[in-house]
This record gives sequence, structure tokens and C-alpha cells, in this order.
Amino acid sequence: MSQATPGTLDDVAISWDIGSAYELFVSLEVLHHPDIFGIRASWAAGVRSRLSAAERGLLEDVLPFLYIPFHWISQLPQPKDSITALLSLRQIPPAERVPDLFSIDNMKEPVGETLRAIAARKSWEKVDLETLAPLLCKDKKDLDQAALKRYLDWWAKPEEFGELLTSALQSYHQAFFEEEEKRIAPVLKQGLENARALAKNMSVTELLAELSQGVHFDQFEEMSELVLVPAYWTTPLIMYGDLSPSKMVFVFGVRPADMSVVPGEMVPEGLIRALKALADPTRLRILHDLSLEAVTPSELARRLRLRAPTVTHHLNELRLAGLVNLKLEGQEKRYTARSETIETTCSMLQAFLQRNSNV
Repeated sequence: MSQATPGTLDDVAISWDIGSAYELFVSLEVLHHPDIFGIRASWAAGVRSRLSAAERGLLEDVLPFLYIPFHWISQLPQPKDSITALLSLRQIPPAERVPDLFSIDNMKEPVGETLRAIAARKSWEKVDLETLAPLLCKDKKDLDQAALKRYLDWWAKPEEFGELLTSALQSYHQAFFEEEEKRIAPVLKQGLENARALAKNMSVTELLAELSQGVHFDQFEEMSELVLVPAYWTTPLIMYGDLSPSKMVFVFGVRPADMSVVPGEMVPEGLIRALKALADPTRLRILHDLSLEAVTPSELARRLRLRAPTVTHHLNELRLAGLVNLKLEGQEKRYTARSETIETTCSMLQAFLQRNSNV
């Protein structure tokens, strides 16, 4: 690895982890937010429909307020697969399963303290709602007080909450993820090997930009170690979360461009995303500007005379297709065109059109 510059991200130590238990929870997150991850909403709904109405209802009520349980998964014994996760969860008393799984005692105060109190007295009060609403519903348009009340209702039933969540995870495993795990396991392994090879010749900053497919981080404040984890379902997006005050997990996508989230899909998902993104005239204008220089969303909005939310939407679509680089400079985001993806898209289209068919 290249020489680190003191006081920069390149001072952070790198370690590695792998396990399909991460994918068990990540895939559920993706299936409940298909628009964010660029998959067909109808297919995602079809997978969710394999669970019972009670299990679906629980997941819909609580997942918007919860994060991927990275801390809990990281502490699982090897091989950290879905069976290991489900067996480990079963060993926890029902009332403590959700608090343990989502590390409630490590949540920022007063969130963890308030949820723990609700579970202890098995009821929530108006003051709990008033305390949590500005913290859990902030900047989330799909979450309101009615949704928060349903979430708190579950915390007021800790034994039922723990049992039904475990049942939902087991049903999801049996109905879908057990076979999915077999399909993606080789990709995760190969993705980890590829990332390790890159790490030998790159600085940490360069490595994260490559693994995130275009996100350039300035720094992770007060972070001394990054645990890198390959994922299939997040591609091309990334996820990260705290494991301790000085340790963070960084989940990067490794799904090849010619593979799809949807099992058996003939057309490469990366090709579909890129072509859909490029088929919009506004996004083509944005890419033109980003090919010339690094530009912020606000600058683009002024140039194109568009509302800021409209520009943000288009940039999100371009990012989902891997067509832009994103540099985080404090609170500011600056974008440039990712020319290598445009070239890959052209090659993928030509290869797909020339592919032999069995029809």
C-alpha cells in the first residue's frame, strides 16, 4: 500500500470480514426500499409476499426506523452465514432479541434509553413520542407520527416483538434467502479477493473510491479502523456504520455488471440502469457538464434552471447507474462524470446484443 499522509484517511487501519449474514439483513433493507436501490418494486413486493401477513406487517412497521445490525453480525462466529445468525438469535431470550440485535444500548441518547424504558414498562407515553419524533422522523418524508406510534407499539411488546421478528427472518430465509445465499456466495468470495488485491497497491483513499464505485471520502472523523465487507445486494451503493467509537464497518458492492439482483434475469442489471439513466435528456445535459469539471448540485440547479430536488433526483439516478463520481468535502458534495462506466456500458450493450440465445 502506498505511503500514508499523516492526519488523513490513509492513516486508518484496514481489516476484512465476510459472511452472508450481512446479506440476510441487507437484502431485506433493499426489498423494502426498492426505489432507492434501483430494483423493480413489483418483484420486491412479490418476494415480500412470501411471508405471512403478520410478518410482513411487522417488517413494514419497524424496518424504516432500524439500521442494519452490523455490530451484532460482526460478532457472530464463523462462517457468519444466515443459519449462524438465526441460531444465534434463537439463543437470546425473546424480550432481549431486538435490543441485542440492534445494539439498543449503543444507540445515541435519548433514543436507546427511551426505547429501553418503553420495553421495561411495556407501554409508551406521549413524552416518549415527543422525544423520539424529531430524532427518528427527521428528514424522512415517509415517516410520520402515525408510523412512529406503530413502531413504539412493538417496543411495548418486547416478547412478541422478538418472537415475530425471529419468525419473519426464518420465513424469509426459507422462502427466498436460502437459495439466494448459494447463488451469491461465490461472488462475495471473489469480490473479497479482488478487493484485497487492490489494497496491495492503493492508498486507503484510493481503495474506498474504487470499492464504492466513485465515492471519494475526505475522512472519517475519529476513526482508526475500517472493516471492509463485500456485499452483493447493495451494488453499486455502499453502507457503513459504527462498530465502536473508533471502528467502522464499510460495506461495498461486488455484484458484477453482467449479473442481476433478480435471479434468472437475462438482461444485465448494470446495462439496464445505465441505459435508463442515459435515456433522459436532462441527465445527459448534467453528464455533459460533469464531463468538463466537478460541479455541486446547487451549481447545476442554477445552470440548468431546475429546482434543487429535481437535480438531486437526477444525480441519484446517475449515481445508482455508476455514471458519476462523488466527492464529499465536509457538508458539500461535488460530482464528476465517471467515464469508465460509460465505456463499460457500450461494451456491455455490444456483448449482450451478440450473445447467443437458446430460444
